[in-house]
Amino acid sequence: MPRYEEMDTKELERVESDLQRSYQNFKTQNLSLNMARGKPSSEQLDLSMPLLDVLSSASDYHAADGTDCRNYGVGCGLPEARALMAGILDDKPEHVIVFGNSSLSIMYDTIARCWNFGTLGSTPWSKLPTVSWLCPVPGYDRHFGITQAFGIKMINVPLNDDGPDMDMVERLVAQDDSIKGIWCVPKYANPSGITYSDETVDRLANMTCAADDFRIFWDNAYSVHHLSDDPAHQDQLKDIATACQASGHPERAFKFASTSKITFPGAGISALAAGPQSIEEIKQRLNVQIISHDKINQLRHVRFLKDAEGIAQHMAQHAALIRPKFELVETTLDQELSQTGCATWSNPHGGYFISFNGLDHTAQKIVKLAADAGVTLTDAGATYPYGNDPHDCNIRIAPTLPTLDQLKLAMDVFVCCVKYVSIHRILETRAN
Repeated sequence: MPRYEEMDTKELERVESDLQRSYQNFKTQNLSLNMARGKPSSEQLDLSMPLLDVLSSASDYHAADGTDCRNYGVGCGLPEARALMAGILDDKPEHVIVFGNSSLSIMYDTIARCWNFGTLGSTPWSKLPTVSWLCPVPGYDRHFGITQAFGIKMINVPLNDDGPDMDMVERLVAQDDSIKGIWCVPKYANPSGITYSDETVDRLANMTCAADDFRIFWDNAYSVHHLSDDPAHQDQLKDIATACQASGHPERAFKFASTSKITFPGAGISALAAGPQSIEEIKQRLNVQIISHDKINQLRHVRFLKDAEGIAQHMAQHAALIRPKFELVETTLDQELSQTGCATWSNPHGGYFISFNGLDHTAQKIVKLAADAGVTLTDAGATYPYGNDPHDCNIRIAPTLPTLDQLKLAMDVFVCCVKYVSIHRILETRAN
C-alpha cells in the first residue's frame, strides 16, 4: 500500500469507509482495556511475593548491625539498605539516604526544601521573583505536575535520541539565573525509552550555569529495567555524580530511584543520592521532618533482593514477562503503520513505555476515539508541561499491564483509530 499522502482522494475515502466499519465493530464488543499507565502485571507482582515471607520470627527483625527494625531510629536508612540502593543509583552508600516507598515524594520534598530554605546557602526559591525549570519533552507528566504545583515556569527542551538538546540547554542555563533545574529520566526515558549518551552526561555536568544553585534532578527510575538479559542489548548510562565531581560541580545532581517496579509499587523502598554537602544538609532537615522510615520494609527488601546480582536475576524474570508485550506492540505498529507514513515510534531496550508520534493535530482525536471503543490510553498532551503538546501528536503507550491477548486486541483498536484519524486529517487538509 502506498503512503496515505500519495493516495488520491477517492482511494483515501474508500479506505476511511472501511476503517469506520472496523471501528464500529470494535465498539459493539464493549471492551474495557487499559494502557494508560506503566503498571506491572499481576504476573510481575507475583515474582515478589516471597518478599512478604522473608521475616518470620522476632530474631529476623534485626539488621546486620543489631538494630531492631521494629523500633525508632536510623533515619538515613539501614546500612545494608543504603548499600542496596547505592547499587541501583550507581553511587556510594554514604552518599545515599533511604526513604519510604515513593521516589516521587522525595523529588517533591527536595524541591520543597529548596523552595523553603534554599540549598547550601542559596536564597530560598520562594523568595525569588521567578523560578524556571527545563523540561525535556516528551517527558514524565508527574515531574511536570510537581514543578507546576510550585508555580515554577516550565520551559520545553526537545529530547533527542541521545538526551536533551544540549545546545539549547547550555545556552539557556548560561544566560538565565532563574533556571534552577532540569528534569531528567536518563535511562530508558519515560516515554521515549532513550538513554543519555556519555557526551550528554558530561555536558550536563560541565556546563556553565548563571544560577549557582542549579540542580539536575536525575530520576533513574529504570536503571535496571532491561528488556533483555543479554548485555549487548542493554543500554549503559554514565554516572552523573562521577561526571559532576570531575567537572568541579560535586553538588549539582540529585539522583532518585525506587523499587516500585522491581517489587511492589506503593510498597517498595526509595532513595536519594547526592553530593556530600547536600546529603549532610538533607539529613539535618530530615531530623525535623521524620524520626525514621519503615526499616522493616528496608530489611525485607535487602533479604529478598540481596545485592546487584540478585536484582539482575530478579529483573531478568520481569524482562521475560514484558519483552513479548513490547515485541507485540512494535510488530503490530510495524506491520500496520510503517507503510502509511502517518506515524513513528520508539523501539526501546528497556523501561516501561513506547513513545508514539502521529500526524500533527491527531493525538487527542486518536485517544478519544480509542476511549470510546473501550481502550484507555494516557491523555494526549500528558507528556508535555501543562498538558500542552504544541503539535498534538505524541501518545505514550504502556504495554505492561494487559495480558498478551488483551494487548493484541487493544493494539488492533489503536491502529484502527490511528489510521482513521490520520486519513480524516489528510482529507480535511486537502479540502481546505
